[in-house]
Amino acid sequence: MPYFGCHLSPTGGYQAMVRTAGSIDADTFQFFTRNPRGSRAKKPDDQDMALALAQMKAQSFGPLVAHAPYTMNLCTKEPQNRDFAAQVLREDLQLVAMLPGNFYNFHPGSHVGQGLQTGISQIAAALCSGLENDLPVTILLETMAGKGSEIGGSFQELRMILDAVASSRVGVCLDTCHVWDGGYDIRDNLEGVLEEFDRVIGLDRLKALHINDSKNPLGARKDRHACLGEGFIGLDALSRIVSHPALAHLPMVLETPNELPGYAKEIALLRSFIKS
Repeated sequence: MPYFGCHLSPTGGYQAMVRTAGSIDADTFQFFTRNPRGSRAKKPDDQDMALALAQMKAQSFGPLVAHAPYTMNLCTKEPQNRDFAAQVLREDLQLVAMLPGNFYNFHPGSHVGQGLQTGISQIAAALCSGLENDLPVTILLETMAGKGSEIGGSFQELRMILDAVASSRVGVCLDTCHVWDGGYDIRDNLEGVLEEFDRVIGLDRLKALHINDSKNPLGARKDRHACLGEGFIGLDALSRIVSHPALAHLPMVLETPNELPGYAKEIALLRSFIKS
């Protein structure tokens, strides 16, 4: 049975996120480790984290997904900014380690004209540095739409990063909107896409999903999320994804343009796909 949840604000702390998740029948959730458009991180409250973990265990939650800030570009062109991004990665991994057994997800980055191979080498170097401490965190590379110089718009590019890092502690988070916008037809050829993912990356590396519809047609490379059933992917395809036996054990997080009541409805909808 999949775990379903949505992106929540960490403003009130970790116990508050667990309570909010429970109020909308979620048994996982995603949160930003710090301001998504900035660099400031709030110092975590150890007791709050410990009590949140106890609540999650009591309510049979699945793994959580901590999301890096959008500004963390491990392959940016300026060395000073690249070093700072690597520092953010190391700090975030220390924070997520206080919630052992959960995931840290990030956008691989944009090489901004340096070239794909240079960007991948820079991403891998930062990841290898972050992995030096044996922390109880699995890092997830997110599938991207491939806009501009963005890395991760193909399964092959993610495989190149995985090969360069060579660690079992790095996996993948598949975003349905991103892969669709990147040209993978999960609507009319889901089995073919999953077979390609397995051949190139390995389904054992797939650790979480972002469940989003897309405002764009297949291959648009634009990355604009839509509410479930209001985009080009559609409910039929999304129902096949969340109920697919190869994915049924994974945390699935909504990033649709919603407030809590909308997320509650979409989580109920996702659960109905499993029961039907």
